[in-house]
Amino acid sequence: MSSFSLPLSGLAASSDQLNVIANNLANLNTDGYKDETVNFADLFNQMQGVSGNGDPIEYGSGVQVAGETSNFTNGTVTTTGVSANMALQGNGFFIVNDTSDNQTSYTRDGDFSVNSAGQLVTSEGQLVMGYPAVNGQISTSAVLGPINVDQSTNIPAVATTSFEMNTNLDASAGTGTTFSSPITVYDSLGSSQVLTVTYTNTAANTWTYNITIPSSDITGGTGSTTTVATGTMQFDSSGNLTSPASPITGIDINNLADGAANMSLSWDLTGPGGGGSITQQDAASATTTTSQNGYGVGTLTGFSVLSDGTVEGQFSNDQTLALGQVAVASFANVQGLQQTGDNDYQATFASGAAAIGVAGAGGNGTITGGAVEDSNVSLSTEFANMIVAQQNYDANAKVLTTMDQVSQATIQLIS
Repeated sequence: MSSFSLPLSGLAASSDQLNVIANNLANLNTDGYKDETVNFADLFNQMQGVSGNGDPIEYGSGVQVAGETSNFTNGTVTTTGVSANMALQGNGFFIVNDTSDNQTSYTRDGDFSVNSAGQLVTSEGQLVMGYPAVNGQISTSAVLGPINVDQSTNIPAVATTSFEMNTNLDASAGTGTTFSSPITVYDSLGSSQVLTVTYTNTAANTWTYNITIPSSDITGGTGSTTTVATGTMQFDSSGNLTSPASPITGIDINNLADGAANMSLSWDLTGPGGGGSITQQDAASATTTTSQNGYGVGTLTGFSVLSDGTVEGQFSNDQTLALGQVAVASFANVQGLQQTGDNDYQATFASGAAAIGVAGAGGNGTITGGAVEDSNVSLSTEFANMIVAQQNYDANAKVLTTMDQVSQATIQLIS
């Protein structure tokens, strides 16, 4: 009589399959969750002899779970608007560290936030690891560490060394006509200093310029303003500046009252695309734009994550600075990773050691900031699999009840 172990193994296998399907459905809305599938294999066959032509006569011994496969295809990216959130698309895992036991894990769940220390963390409080930046510079050869986005972070001031003004001087202006344009620059302490450029028409196609600063901003300054540079500008018959050559140098501001270092500025007379930034046309004198390369002290007002994992800080002085770069780990055999709960994986001998790099390089996927990767579980697929598993379970149960009835009939014959 056939062994009861055959349908029992089928019942156990079907039950395991239903458990995996149920777990997939339970994690339908779990960020970064990967769909799982049970793989089956037959048990060893029992040799009963050979047939007349020498073929083996074997009977199977049932079924067993041969393995479990995770589907690591991308889940849908959902925009959250939360700066700390990240969705990894393609190969790789985020690297996280549990400070309680210094345990390193790997995850696809990018639902990150910022802790009280200003560090990027998972929902379980694990630190998101990457390459910290020093003065905006990132070294991917450095030791991994937490990514800090502390709102108290400041960007130091940078003194202005060059400025530009897009100005037109009225070609129809009479001799003695003046026009003034202010421009704000920054000293080494981050304090703003206002320079005024005053143009005076002295002859046809000829203007002088006089650059001044309020005398109150200069130690020992006299009068209302102090001149820091003067010169003459010549224009051709088309209104193009012919003299002086760009840039004008030697614009020196010394003995600032706030104690900042002396400033030495240059005036760029070449506009975008190589055209002149100072022109003389028959239109009202006007300055349309000014620009300069300095800025005051700025505090961090927000941050965003770029596709390569760079965390870029935005500061109150309209500057941006890299705060760090999120690291990405990849494995030779992702099926060998061990699931440890909380959306985490750990490396095993089967998976191989983690190859650590950055997003968008070395075969790693890219990162979408302000978004998370959804579970890749397909509801319709799981329902279809559930029907198959249920039918398999019912069929094995039917075999078991049939064997029981046959056994009862045999016992009755003997008795």
